[in-house]
Amino acid sequence: MPDSTLPPVEELLSIAVGALGGSDRPGQITMVKAVQQAIDNEEHLAVQAGTGTGKSLAYLVPSIRHAMESDSPVVVSTATIALQRQLVDRDLPRLAETLGKDLPHEPTFAILKGRRNYLCRYKVTAGWPEEEQDQLFDPREVSVTGRMVQRIQEWAEETTTGDRDELVPGVNEQAWRQYSVSAKECLGAQRCPSGAECFAELAKARAGEVDVVVTNHALLAIDAMEGMSILPEHEVVVVDEAHELVDRVTSVVTDELSEASVSLAVRRVGRLIEQPIADQLMEAGEDLKALLDAAPPGRIDDLPEVLGLTLALVRDSAARCVSAMGPRGADKDDPDKAGQRKAAFTALDEVHDTAVRMLEAYGHASEVDRAEVVWLDAGTDRRPATLRVAPLSVGGMLRDKLFGERTVVLTSATLALGGTFDGLAAQWGLGDKGWTGIDVGSPFDHPRAGILYVAKHLPQPGRDGLPQAYVDEIAELIEAAGGRTLGLFSSMRAAKAATEALRDRLDVPLLCQGDDSTMLLVKQFAEDEATCLFGTLSLWQGVDVPGPSLRLVIIDRVPFPRPDDPLTSARQRHVMAKGGNGFMAVAANHAALLLAQGAGRLLRAQDDKGVVAVLDPRLATARYSGFLLNSLPPFWRTSDPAVVRTALKRLST
Repeated sequence: MPDSTLPPVEELLSIAVGALGGSDRPGQITMVKAVQQAIDNEEHLAVQAGTGTGKSLAYLVPSIRHAMESDSPVVVSTATIALQRQLVDRDLPRLAETLGKDLPHEPTFAILKGRRNYLCRYKVTAGWPEEEQDQLFDPREVSVTGRMVQRIQEWAEETTTGDRDELVPGVNEQAWRQYSVSAKECLGAQRCPSGAECFAELAKARAGEVDVVVTNHALLAIDAMEGMSILPEHEVVVVDEAHELVDRVTSVVTDELSEASVSLAVRRVGRLIEQPIADQLMEAGEDLKALLDAAPPGRIDDLPEVLGLTLALVRDSAARCVSAMGPRGADKDDPDKAGQRKAAFTALDEVHDTAVRMLEAYGHASEVDRAEVVWLDAGTDRRPATLRVAPLSVGGMLRDKLFGERTVVLTSATLALGGTFDGLAAQWGLGDKGWTGIDVGSPFDHPRAGILYVAKHLPQPGRDGLPQAYVDEIAELIEAAGGRTLGLFSSMRAAKAATEALRDRLDVPLLCQGDDSTMLLVKQFAEDEATCLFGTLSLWQGVDVPGPSLRLVIIDRVPFPRPDDPLTSARQRHVMAKGGNGFMAVAANHAALLLAQGAGRLLRAQDDKGVVAVLDPRLATARYSGFLLNSLPPFWRTSDPAVVRTALKRLST
């Protein structure tokens, strides 16, 4: 039962909003009550809260209250570093100061990331294991990496957190890998000579003493699914940016195997075992490389005999190396040797276990029984051909490991696809769990502030690049808007093609993703009203530009996943085999989610106005158009080009 000695959650929200100079927002009040009720009733909750609702405050206030009431921390998980930093650097400090006098103590908080994100003190001093350069490299890049390594060494002398994100400017993965370890490679605080001052352990200790722990979806998944007990004991989880949860969890549980991963294991086992045994694994890796280099990329539905034999050879060779290493606890009194052995065991285990997992992905009686998909990514000049394996669904894992253990609140501006939460709830594995879904709306008056323009007169998009009619339409819309345009394209190829075609044709500055860092491009775009910015996926979800610099969002086509994408196509087929509509459950859900995220770039502040222009006529004519339209904010809709250009010209004056 709620503790009557603590102020009601509505009162705490009112205190916080007043102190921060805000005003009452009906959606925020509805959300804070719903989150508190879900916590009290131990029932899962999905909350769609539009931009401007103040959803961070609406879940932080009841979370802090519960932490005080139960003497148990609440975990808040986000998908992006930007939101983590916003919570830890801005929202939580202000909220703690505001509510401290009305609660038993001032709320405390900490950020916790995966071990790879922290500098390993022991690796800085001991230098184990020695990482060799990749076989394919550009000498100039090696020089750049060397300078980055030197900067890390200098930074290591002064940092108090060891947090990679505090190393500015940042460094590449190759440089950072020299001074970080994964959880599996770590010696452990008790055995490591630097364990008492380990940055990752200190961060974990801080997290165990606070009211709110801020983390990310990947670490949340590792903690829940791999049983590594990274996060402190907790009863409540808030998943912000919950629309990204499935993709982030899928990334965590996807494994890969290539000649490079086998070579790493061979290098790490080094002189720890007899050379002929290590040579067997090296030869298995070479066989794997030759096979993958010759094979066509894509999904592998049936296991070819030669691939099965090669995977078995890799598996067995790795197992022999593991056996030759002897007991895992050996050399515990020699940290240097123990570190080398731990790194070798980790690399060998990953190779062995991934080969086993890939072999076990086959042999099912029917498509309904298939649980995982294996596919081959083609090699490039910078990366070898790589086999990957991923689950067809993570819903069962989430249901058992995340939702089965605690109360979970999931929130985002985009959760109700096609007007219902059912699509994402099914992907989360919440189908038969007790849960509630609510849409608390948005403070924006969408029909008055925005227009959704669907260019019905244009041809359907093809596979041969950006049609000339689309280029002409984009040019006319930008001219009417006087620039001020964010162009969201389904591929980098289309974004670059539009940029090349329009840079000389338009009288406004035109930036394209890849010209500079995305952060700097967005900054330039926001600071100059006439500037336009074209790009792809990260811009669909990562741009927050309120004010007159953004009056037009152009979306070139409905963002369905590529038909040849191995994972989404396999998931679609699997749903069909079970009697469902694979297209709607996978492809249409994916498209609806991205469309809603893209359209959400337009209105970011109360005074914002503008147009979302979708050039793909299928949004108005296809049989699935109603589902997609019901996933978008309720803008006023038109298909009349003249009406839209007149509106844009009026906004630009």
